[in-house]
Amino acid sequence: MKSISKETEKYDVRNKDTSDTNLTVVTEFLLLGFQGSQLLRNLLFLLFLVIYNATVCGNLLIITLVSTSKNLHTPMYFFISQLSISDILLTTDIVPNMLYILLNNGETISVIGCLTQFYFFAGTDGFECLLIAVMSYDRYVAICNPLRYSSIMTDRFCVKLVAACWILGSFSSFFVTITLSRLNFCGSNIIDHFLCDLVPLLEALCSDTSIVHLEIYVVSAPTVIIPTTIIVVSYTYIVISVLRIPSSTGRQKAFSTCSSHLIVVSIFYWTIFGVYVPPSMEKMEKTSDVNKITTLMYTVFTPLINPIIYSLRNKDIKKAVQQALHKHIM
Repeated sequence: MKSISKETEKYDVRNKDTSDTNLTVVTEFLLLGFQGSQLLRNLLFLLFLVIYNATVCGNLLIITLVSTSKNLHTPMYFFISQLSISDILLTTDIVPNMLYILLNNGETISVIGCLTQFYFFAGTDGFECLLIAVMSYDRYVAICNPLRYSSIMTDRFCVKLVAACWILGSFSSFFVTITLSRLNFCGSNIIDHFLCDLVPLLEALCSDTSIVHLEIYVVSAPTVIIPTTIIVVSYTYIVISVLRIPSSTGRQKAFSTCSSHLIVVSIFYWTIFGVYVPPSMEKMEKTSDVNKITTLMYTVFTPLINPIIYSLRNKDIKKAVQQALHKHIM
């Protein structure tokens, strides 16, 4: 077991000293993860291992059911399956590395490896922000324009929407990652986190970060601000339309079609805004433990919760599971 102090001393030797600027260029980072006793870290390892396996299995189940069950060949379930794919990618990018950190009380990671993890992390997050907005629009069309739903939400249109979400999320993350890779990391190479997140990377830069902040604001428009606006507007119209339904049974049925998605939206955006808003470096540095827990919510627990919400609160998926079990048993 390597101690943090010895590992830090090793880093000081590995880093390349630039005597002309009296700065130390960082070539590797030390991810601290969750510091504590060996027993605590072992318990966290077992917990996150179980959660990771359950997350992958649960989301694979959703993907399989949507692909094989004809009753689930609808736009809503197609979007849910894409969300499951994103959840698997997100948790796979984070959890295996975090498990290694827990076992070894920290981990060395190269700058390139750190930026690679950040690229996939930010890309899947951007995709989910966009996809959730698309799912809100889908619910808006289903409730507010039910007669035109099949003509608007065609298979081709749904595929184009999902492709646009993947492309825009990937490119947004790519531009920020490339800009970070062209800047110099110096000073402290210790990241008090379990992943290579944006804030600790910005804190490790000795170059002018104004270009990075500018890109973040530019990227946040199509991946955060616009999707949030679409969600708010869509659900505003949904609430207005539902309240106009005369019967209480009709209102309840209409709300039930979007309740699962609304829960997912609330959990995802609450945790995202809890970490990144307001973007005060000093505040985030003082509450690193709080940020770790909040980040865990949308990188580890949310991908686990999503399939549970959609399966427990959805009659179609329950029926598909029963049919699949009956088919294999018989």
